[in-house]
Amino acid sequence: MSEQPLPIQDVNILGTTLLTSPGDLKRELPLTDDLAHSVYDSRETSKNILSGEDRRLIAIVGPCSIHNPKSAIEYAERLAPIAAEVNDRIVVVMRVYFEKPRTTVGWKGLINDPHLNDTFDMPTGLKLAREILLAVNATGLPAATEMLEPITPQYIADLITLASIGARTTESPTHRQMASGLSMPVGFKNSTEGSLEVAINAMQAARAGHTFLGINNDGKTCMMNTRGNNMGHLILRGGRQGPNYDADSLATASRLLNEANLPPRFVVDCSHANSNKDYAKQSIAWNDVIAQRAAGNDTIVGLMLESNLKAGKQSLGANPEELQEGVSITDGCIDIDETAELLQSAHAALAATTSSVS
Repeated sequence: MSEQPLPIQDVNILGTTLLTSPGDLKRELPLTDDLAHSVYDSRETSKNILSGEDRRLIAIVGPCSIHNPKSAIEYAERLAPIAAEVNDRIVVVMRVYFEKPRTTVGWKGLINDPHLNDTFDMPTGLKLAREILLAVNATGLPAATEMLEPITPQYIADLITLASIGARTTESPTHRQMASGLSMPVGFKNSTEGSLEVAINAMQAARAGHTFLGINNDGKTCMMNTRGNNMGHLILRGGRQGPNYDADSLATASRLLNEANLPPRFVVDCSHANSNKDYAKQSIAWNDVIAQRAAGNDTIVGLMLESNLKAGKQSLGANPEELQEGVSITDGCIDIDETAELLQSAHAALAATTSSVS
């Protein structure tokens, strides 16, 4: 009589579900030639701004997280004409964030749980993410997102102009390696504690080539050999001690980047700790940073805002159908009208200076 095998593998795994390969999803929802050229051009523009060759600012604005495809596309359609209006001074990129790192537990984003009900229908989530990105890019807006799961980029990265690594994952070797192989500029946020060194170390690590495990376009596990990504940049988002967008903090960031032999240019996130986690105070940080840039501080090359169709946030309850459209279910956001006002006032302030575009 044979003995039962010892329970030493998959003890806590309840089950597995096969996913379509990245290649199959791209064939189902293809990137057209026109959109491919648009993504390429917007990446080149972003690189030129980050390097200082293009004198415009990048403004990364949009929902804290995408949970409603209809609202996300409506937001893009309303943001696009505003972006065109300010484009000679400000290049607007829409935040299209599908993955949410959680401090403990909570909704993990549209890709992970698209039905908002803990059914974790990731095949649908990946398809929705790609559909939304195609629609956003079709409006003429470039897209930015946070790369959280190392597998996700194979499904959506061809539609992304700017990527970011969040404050909770900037110290992760996995995310630094992933960033080294991404095809677009990658922003590294300072840690939740406020440490800039963590993000600067990440930038240095991502500039090097790495070899690590991943998947290819056919969905097969493989060794990924990367060239290294020299378009990493620092994102200042404040920390436990408070905001870090004031002149002294920016001077410190510039000095640390110089000491690390990295370009002394960065993006300021006006939300999170830089607004003391109060979405309504994002404008305070925004206006302060714009004033510093207008006064000649060229180390500032970009800003971030959390913005949605409507202001505020709402809790994700037991019935997702009761959610109000256009209101965030994660961090609070300003509304699209205030976003337009901030972009237009920033454009006026920058136009009043001697700055010129490339």
